[in-house]
Amino acid sequence: MEIPQKPLCNTVSPTGKAIVLMKSNVDMCRGPILRGIIRYTIPIILTNFLHLAFNAADLIVVGRFCGSLSVAAVGATGALTATFVNLFNGMSIGTGVCVAQSAGAGSKRQLHRAVHTTVPLALLLGISMTAIALCFAPGILRVMGTPEDILPLSTTYVRIFFFGITLDLLYNYSAAVLRAIGESRKPLIFLTSAGVLNVALNLLFVIGFKMDVAGVALATTLSKLLSAALVLASLMRRTDACKLRLREMHIYKAQLFKILHIGIPAGIQASLFGIANITVQSSVNSLGSVVVSGNAAAANIGNFICTGMNSVSTAAMNFIGQNVGAQNPRRVRQIYHTCLALVTVVGMAMSALLWIFARPLLGIYITDSPQAIDYGVLRVTVVGLSYFLCGMVDVSSSSIRGMGVSVITMFNSLLGACGLRILWILTVFSLPQFHTPVGLYLCYPVSWAITFLAHAITYRIVFHRWVDRIHGAREKEAVPAKV
Repeated sequence: MEIPQKPLCNTVSPTGKAIVLMKSNVDMCRGPILRGIIRYTIPIILTNFLHLAFNAADLIVVGRFCGSLSVAAVGATGALTATFVNLFNGMSIGTGVCVAQSAGAGSKRQLHRAVHTTVPLALLLGISMTAIALCFAPGILRVMGTPEDILPLSTTYVRIFFFGITLDLLYNYSAAVLRAIGESRKPLIFLTSAGVLNVALNLLFVIGFKMDVAGVALATTLSKLLSAALVLASLMRRTDACKLRLREMHIYKAQLFKILHIGIPAGIQASLFGIANITVQSSVNSLGSVVVSGNAAAANIGNFICTGMNSVSTAAMNFIGQNVGAQNPRRVRQIYHTCLALVTVVGMAMSALLWIFARPLLGIYITDSPQAIDYGVLRVTVVGLSYFLCGMVDVSSSSIRGMGVSVITMFNSLLGACGLRILWILTVFSLPQFHTPVGLYLCYPVSWAITFLAHAITYRIVFHRWVDRIHGAREKEAVPAKV
């Protein structure tokens, strides 16, 4: 069924297919690449910064009004919540690739089906994750060795947090649809509104109602409700093939298979980092609650840098996805190298600023423990200055997924990120002379460097095989049929 359309901004791919682009969206298939990527990426960076501001507001409010133990309680849940969220949110990467390739190929019908498969899929996954997390998360916190003095607070935070995870998935999956067609500004507007609500509710629940970590968890959940409602309403108001009609929601097998084919390995890959970080967090926990507090604050600040770089990788995936659909190898190669250079510059610049202003930034989170701030500075020095390597890993893996290949990046991450970090902890960190925060934190730059090398090699192989398939198909079409 064809969907009624307003006039679209149509370009033409090398294969002669129409590329469906709204006039308000960034045109990913033509024009200057760097300018287009920057225009597209800036709203995503700001959006992701606001998303991180949810957690930052949590830590800042509890640090200011509840103390360093509450900061440690929230921080100790970070690796656990990230593992669950990354596993299921990774599926939205499959949505993005599916939508981007359909847009590049000019298929309005496939766009319509991808959108109407995405929303019910997010609902099902969210409900499933809530049930799983509520059953197992408290026990996992104990297995991680969460200190007894913060375990009750950490358990309370986790339970309330996961009640709202379905709303988080609805927002992320729907926002992935918008970004895949070049619309990166509306998610920024939606998350800004939710961020303001989150901060206001944090202050109300913590200061006014004295709810401690339960208050910040509840504030986060209610703000997610607002962001999910806004992004769904935006899809329902559209007039093109991405318009969401609630009555037409249906899980189409072809779109589901494509989303799962890309999304499941991407989700597993993202969760592998979380699993490795749970191991690291367990090792941090073994060093005491003061180290946990400093580590939590430094990691939260560092997440802003990683998120800024991850925004570039989102651009790489969607730009490459649309140009794969348009069958434009030359532009795909240019996008990859441009994003790789851009993420390196952005990562180095932001890491340098973080290192210079580490103490005053950490002082925003921690007000009652100078020693915890010292440990936070230590993490910033060892891990923060190598964040650009993490950005290079993300761009390379996202570029490969944009070409429709996801399983190999999962295995690269399994060996490079998860495997190496766990091996490091079991070997190097177990030695008495390296059983220190520095000895632990060195596992990050080492694993990032090796994983990037594996992804870079994989990208070259996948790219050249894809180009060979295109050339083979075109040569076959050019051969006249025998009479």
